[in-house]
Amino acid sequence: MGPTIRDVARAAGVSTATVSHTLNSTGRIGKGTRKRVMAVARRLKYYPNGHARALAARTNMTLGLVVSDIENPFFAQVFKNFEARARELGYEVILSSTGYNVQQMKRTAERMLEEKVRGVAIMTSEMTSSLVEEIIERGIAVTYFDLDFHGQGASSLKVDYLNGMRQVVDHLHQLGHKRIAYVGGQPALKNILSRHDAYLASMKAWGLEPGPVLIGNQRFDGGYTAGQSILKMSLRPTAAVAVNDLTAAGLISALTQGGLRVPEDISVTGFDNTYLAAYFVPRLTTVDMHPDLLGRLAADALHQESSNPKQAGKDYLIQADLVIGQSTAPPPD
Repeated sequence: MGPTIRDVARAAGVSTATVSHTLNSTGRIGKGTRKRVMAVARRLKYYPNGHARALAARTNMTLGLVVSDIENPFFAQVFKNFEARARELGYEVILSSTGYNVQQMKRTAERMLEEKVRGVAIMTSEMTSSLVEEIIERGIAVTYFDLDFHGQGASSLKVDYLNGMRQVVDHLHQLGHKRIAYVGGQPALKNILSRHDAYLASMKAWGLEPGPVLIGNQRFDGGYTAGQSILKMSLRPTAAVAVNDLTAAGLISALTQGGLRVPEDISVTGFDNTYLAAYFVPRLTTVDMHPDLLGRLAADALHQESSNPKQAGKDYLIQADLVIGQSTAPPPD
């Protein structure tokens, strides 16, 4: 378990009441005392929480979910199914979004510690292993997605990106495409890098020269900018593989505004199979990562871990399945 308010009071040489008033900004505390207490609290990594009694009684029934971007339909679907399953199991849910930002990621982790949730599902690659370990050390169950972390008691959710991307490239190659571009995202994120590496391996398997490779930001505007770049190429690719559905939507928007028809002039694929793919015109060819299953599995794993603290965590592999829409066709003559 983590440090208590008594530990902070002892180290700072003050009463527990003084610590409480300092952390809650109540009472009349001197500037020097306040500064000393805050410094000790940070050093000891003490996080105040309003659920201490509930935690002590093992009745805290709150789960946390951390995602990269709540505006991305993929994460919205994960959250919807996570929350539904958690409530079936008797839990309430706290949601935090990192916005692909490292500093926000740290604040998000601190929030989960302050709330002392019973378990937290980390569905983002921005979370560092040190922060995950800190959460686990507080006796909080953890389930993580796409992280290079191997901790005792934590469960892992992984998507078979290689198989998913291979299905995309196979589909395009069978249609007759050879010049297949790739629009990626931030390469520092593991799941984004995994998709990029899977694209390179899949192209190599067919003896095709990869590229052009363009860097996006996993969002609509990143795909739009990449589409503008493709329009300026003298030798344009006949197909483009996007890192996710949002990127694909931005890509198609730029290409059509530039006078190209999808899929008659250029084919485009996504990755995620969000509801955006289903309602986009043309219906997007994409890879289903089963966000509904990811959400439910994450909630189930946290429930099992928190109910049986001594039980070892489990590894879950999510299959990736190609969904063929109307955004792909044979290359133009």
